[in-house]
Amino acid sequence: MSENLTDPEIIERLEAGLQRMPKLRREIFLAVRVDELSYAEIAERTGLSVQQVERHFAQSMLALRDALDGAPPIPCWKRVPQWIAGRCRR
Repeated sequence: MSENLTDPEIIERLEAGLQRMPKLRREIFLAVRVDELSYAEIAERTGLSVQQVERHFAQSMLALRDALDGAPPIPCWKRVPQWIAGRCRR
């Protein structure tokens, strides 16, 4: 994240990142963070599996991180080789 961002700029970027998310992903993110619902509760309400809810939440966190960095979102299939390469260097 850029260290030179002011609080209003951070909020603006986070709001923009939320608005760019698909509706279901945004609702899952807000249910976890704002409503403090468990993945199981969200799964029951949406008809998704707990694993699908976890995946949507993880993708929402990545999208918000990218929104703060100002970088365009990178598809996960492009991030996997970078992740593997980083793990192999350890």
